[in-house]
Amino acid sequence: MRGAPPCEIAVGRCRAWTFAVVLVAVAGLGALAAWLASSPLGESTWARGGIAAASLAVVALAASLLRSTALVLRWDGARWSVASPVASAVVPAPGELLVALDLGTFLLLWFLPEGRSGPCAVRWIPVERRGLEREWHAFRCAVYSPRPAAGPSVADRRLPE
Repeated sequence: MRGAPPCEIAVGRCRAWTFAVVLVAVAGLGALAAWLASSPLGESTWARGGIAAASLAVVALAASLLRSTALVLRWDGARWSVASPVASAVVPAPGELLVALDLGTFLLLWFLPEGRSGPCAVRWIPVERRGLEREWHAFRCAVYSPRPAAGPSVADRRLPE
């Protein structure tokens, strides 16, 4: 099976992602507040401290997920790289790009730079079709295309003499 041809897209802020993260954070905080108000444990200092810590964790998680900057995603036919749209800002980082969520007009991508591991190294990249209509099909083909097999390419192999 052939892979997708090289492509490049510029990704900006995603309104749908921002709305979803804020909605889930507000719902989480609302649930914590409702539990605190209705629970007899809500009078305990430990329970109030736990609720405060959980609320801070929800806000911190939402803030980290909302932190999105403009990026350029490049597929060169063999691997993905993520870079800043400003050429001098950041050197492109090659790595692995996977689809975490596909809603047709919205993709939540998972990028792990080469040479790094662990949950802190992962970058979540929300991408929506709005504004990318011309490149959308080629981009989706590249995201779902098979990765080339490791080892020498067909062009590098020599015929036996």
